[in-house]
Amino acid sequence: MAKEINELHTPVALEYALEMLGPALMGGSPVLVDGTLGLGGHTEAFLEKFENLTVIGIDRDEKALELATARLARFGARFIPAHAIYSEILEVLDAEGIESVEAILLDLGVSSMQLDEADRGFAYSFDAPLDMRMNQNVGITAAEILNTYSEAELARIFKEYGEERYAKQVAKAIVGRRSDESFSSSSDLAALVSKVIPYIPGKSTGHPAKRIFQALRIEVNGELEILEETIPAAVEALKVGGRILVMSYHSLEDSIVKKALVGAATSLTPIDMPIELPEHAPVVRMLTKGTAVASDAEKIANPRAASVRMRAAEKIREAA
Repeated sequence: MAKEINELHTPVALEYALEMLGPALMGGSPVLVDGTLGLGGHTEAFLEKFENLTVIGIDRDEKALELATARLARFGARFIPAHAIYSEILEVLDAEGIESVEAILLDLGVSSMQLDEADRGFAYSFDAPLDMRMNQNVGITAAEILNTYSEAELARIFKEYGEERYAKQVAKAIVGRRSDESFSSSSDLAALVSKVIPYIPGKSTGHPAKRIFQALRIEVNGELEILEETIPAAVEALKVGGRILVMSYHSLEDSIVKKALVGAATSLTPIDMPIELPEHAPVVRMLTKGTAVASDAEKIANPRAASVRMRAAEKIREAA
């Protein structure tokens, strides 16, 4: 089982994560929240490196949680699985009787398992039902969105969430096609998009449906709205001296993370005040200048690291 799971999952920027969060995990009995557990690759490395560490692993995907729990069983009570959304971090900690933690890791976006499993519908490279729900027990599917949203609504999510320049054309083609036959499979959608979005030699990169699939996944799972709630909750959950690292994979995610963390790192004292008011002082200090990216070597070894953008911060006081 462990070998199969390891083959499914190569953690992104693992050494950087250990470097950024490690100083907060020295001594005592620290707690790390892995808010995006996936198959547990990051968590496993942290548990191996810090022998007194306890990790609470949050994931809304029950299958991922089951596989990761099996992988991490050897750590016993040092690993605590939690079936939840990462915006529910404070509720998860409260359920465990934990007031605050030393570190939080958020590796955003779709997990490698979800991409690699053909029957989930996340990838345009597999023919599968258009589901895309991270928690397959609740919510609307990608197929339902394609078959029920108006042309204007489809164009909006493709433009906003996929940053697709041909959003209107794709939406029009989808509505035209579904009047004859509804959408049900990923290959069906990918084929239609390939006919609408032109291939431009020297400029086009990747499959033409990449941004459309990204937009659908974000809409299905409410990812951006959830992320906006998550960062403030995560900062609140940290102890003073605790650290947070967030890995984003597209500009929309990174923009939300930047706004929340840089905002928390900025003094709110009016500029005409002669002294900084304690209650207006920054709550965190940024550990990264701008965004950190994966090394060239890692990008070659692990294609999923190619687009990662990372921001880290340390909590320096409790909010008023």
